[in-house]
Amino acid sequence: MTGGDTGSGSDGEIDRLPPGPDGIPVLGNTHQYVQQPMDFFDELAKYGDVVHCEFPRIDAVAVFHPEYIGEVLLGQGTYERWNFDELKELLDYEIAPRGLTFTRGEEWKRQRHFLQPMFGLNRLRGFSSSMVAATEQLIEEWDDGEEIVVNEEFSELTLSILTNSLFEFDLGEHRQVITEAADELQAMADMSGLSAVELLLPSWVPTHRNRRYEQAMDAFDETVDTLIKERRANPGQYDDFLTMMLEKEDDHEYTMTDAEIHDHLITFLIAGHETTAMALTFTWLLLATHPDERDRLSQEATTVLDGPPTAADLPDLTVTEHVAKEAMRLYPPAGMLFREAVEETTLGGYHIPEGTKLLLPQFTVHKDDRWFDAPEQFRPERFTDARSDKRPDFAYFPFGGGPHQCIGMHFAMMELKHIIPMLARNVEFELLSSPRPEINMELTLQPSEDVRMRVHKE
Repeated sequence: MTGGDTGSGSDGEIDRLPPGPDGIPVLGNTHQYVQQPMDFFDELAKYGDVVHCEFPRIDAVAVFHPEYIGEVLLGQGTYERWNFDELKELLDYEIAPRGLTFTRGEEWKRQRHFLQPMFGLNRLRGFSSSMVAATEQLIEEWDDGEEIVVNEEFSELTLSILTNSLFEFDLGEHRQVITEAADELQAMADMSGLSAVELLLPSWVPTHRNRRYEQAMDAFDETVDTLIKERRANPGQYDDFLTMMLEKEDDHEYTMTDAEIHDHLITFLIAGHETTAMALTFTWLLLATHPDERDRLSQEATTVLDGPPTAADLPDLTVTEHVAKEAMRLYPPAGMLFREAVEETTLGGYHIPEGTKLLLPQFTVHKDDRWFDAPEQFRPERFTDARSDKRPDFAYFPFGGGPHQCIGMHFAMMELKHIIPMLARNVEFELLSSPRPEINMELTLQPSEDVRMRVHKE
């Protein structure tokens, strides 16, 4: 694929390919990407709204306009989730291939239909008490004047909430295994600073990085398999997500295999807690340097709530919602979404060959001054209904969109709207580390250094 070629086919179809930066043989634009991934996409956006780039064995197109992003996310049948087959073959590793993240077509539809009821709003309301209990416990554990690493504290909190809400078990000795696996997955996804040679080394090459990853994932796989076996040995004792996956779907006699359940647990245990932990981390990082917004948040928490939040209180916590959304605009937890053209098509007036990978960089689109005034500034009022209605769909898409929209979106927002006001009522955070840390693009956007704060109990 050569960016910028133009012409017309004999049938009159558009065959003009998107423009883009020049690459080098074999590696394409890899060297530019690994130096600083987020800056790389800022540079791509200068070429237009549909831009070509290349990586080893991969032709890709980055998409920067909400209209075209919507076409990709809603274009089921033309675009599917990219399941990274090329990278799996090249690097010789894969993660949860039978989970909801990487399945396609009828298999994905069957799984999504089976899992969706667990995330219905009526069922989610029942998780309110566990969210409150876990947050109260964390606040109680902090000493006045204690220095904490908030990204680590919030990761522990969201993991506890997820397991207690969805799986009704205390992780106990398994907690460290899951945390280490999440850390190693993040590290494997972080390509910033790597040389092209390091990037292309398969996982079986015994580098220190690869050995750590393999050991962590072997322990994680063993833990997940143990949890499944324990639950099968004690039927009828729980009414939770894992129990539902072990049961048969009445309408279609569909039963999940242990391999599928294993991969779903990996997906939800790792992705489901780390994304929310990062949203909390960046929310409080921003509030620590914006005292006026912090005061507005505290005022709402005091006037709306008589005590800890309940599910009934959540619609009235509008300032909380605006703060969380603005934090996810500036620091979208997923960072970027990936799709693949499963048939030849056009996008934005350009020809998109079958097999092209579509890159949808939220962190770039969310800061486009065409859709957001002063886009680098923290302004939660952007998300009032009146202002949100004026923006095009998919100018803001932290949870994706279309049929593959994040299945845990409502759970995550409910979690944020419980935790943020509880912290606002009970704790002041004094920022001790950089107010604007460098950001690494891993499985989720991560600060390159720990976010350290001192706790002051109110």
